[in-house]
Amino acid sequence: MPAKKKPNAKPLIGAALIKEVCRRIRVARSYWDAHNNRACRGEREKAMALYETLTEAEREKVPQELRVWLRYRSEKYFGDDRTPPGGGR
Repeated sequence: MPAKKKPNAKPLIGAALIKEVCRRIRVARSYWDAHNNRACRGEREKAMALYETLTEAEREKVPQELRVWLRYRSEKYFGDDRTPPGGGR
C-alpha cells in the first residue's frame, strides 16, 4: 500500500511554481522517451494544470524547449481530437 500524500499547507507561488512546472515537464518527457504513455499523460496533465496558473511573465521564465515540447505534445498526441486511452480494450 503506497504512503499517503500530505496535503500542501501552502500553494506554490513565484519561483517555486516555475521550478515545479519545469520539473513536471521534464518528468513527462522522460516518460515519453521511455514509451510510458500512461505515465506521460498523467504528468503532462499535472504540468499543464500548473502551467495554466502562471502569468505571462512567469511563463516566459519556463525554458522555451520545455514550453515547445509541452505545447507540441499537448496538441498532437493528447488533443481533444485524439482517441482517449483504454477505448480499444
